[in-house]
Amino acid sequence: MRLIVIARPVLLVSAALISLTDAFSSPSSSLPPIKAAVIVPGFLTGKDEFQPLADSLTAYGIPSVVVPAPNWHWLPCIGGRSMRPMLERIDFTVRHLAANEGDITAIPKFDYSVIDCWNDFWTNPGGVGEVGGSAEVDEYPIVEPRGYFPPAAEPKGRVAIVGHSAGGWISRVYLSKRNYGGKVYGGSDFVHSIVTLGSPHGNAPGAAFKGVEWCNREGLPECVRGLAVAGAGFKGDSSGEFTQNCYAFCCNNGTDGTGYDGDGVTPVFSSLAFEGAEQLIVDDCTHFAWSDVFGGSFIAPDLTKHYKEGGSWYGTHGIIDKWAGWIAK
Repeated sequence: MRLIVIARPVLLVSAALISLTDAFSSPSSSLPPIKAAVIVPGFLTGKDEFQPLADSLTAYGIPSVVVPAPNWHWLPCIGGRSMRPMLERIDFTVRHLAANEGDITAIPKFDYSVIDCWNDFWTNPGGVGEVGGSAEVDEYPIVEPRGYFPPAAEPKGRVAIVGHSAGGWISRVYLSKRNYGGKVYGGSDFVHSIVTLGSPHGNAPGAAFKGVEWCNREGLPECVRGLAVAGAGFKGDSSGEFTQNCYAFCCNNGTDGTGYDGDGVTPVFSSLAFEGAEQLIVDDCTHFAWSDVFGGSFIAPDLTKHYKEGGSWYGTHGIIDKWAGWIAK
């Protein structure tokens, strides 16, 4: 009994010392900001679709690199499943950019095959099919995503993240120091600012929003600046069936989507529902460059027609000016 009484204070003091050491040694408390950014594409889009945005930001004075993954790398995440496959790619890109002091030409390649994707597709947990037993994030079994991601050197600073659509809320998962599917990413140690473009941050029913709900249990980390950008000008009752259905999908109250304004995919209220972040509404801004993506005219004919006729999206030069300057502050 005496040994237990003595050991308990020793353990408490040791734990306190470890916590204190961690606090002072945390990269987020000492690393300088680097004027460079990682762009995280939205669901089912990849590097090729977002390279023009990266080029524009680089020309703006913010060297930027897109997470180096093609759109088919999203397949294991279909159905609202774990985003760990994409989080591995975000972590890989952020760490390398932070280690090489913002040199966007020095991001190495990683190895990921079609066979890796096929295996991930069958084992990645969660979603509408409750792969692994549950759709709840905190009940995901630990399943390590396939692929080989070369480790980065020690970080020299912290970079910015620009997340489009689903890439925005997934980037919030990356910032968190909570366990997500068996791993704590703690990206706030390597990121000084996050900008989300038309990202659905509001809770809504269904497996696809379980990850958003998980994010909303905490706000923006204190050491990270945030800006939530919402496009507006596309009413749910007059922008086509696709827009109405998207708004209804993002609503938590079971409405049909006709009463909302947004960018044609994400309603304004959801784009701005990012606790702790500053807010910016951009008028006449659609969700994506619809005519530049395969199938855009079939999926969203009204939005594609508007864009073809001179419309803007978050990556259009005049719109970039409204939010990119915030990163450089």
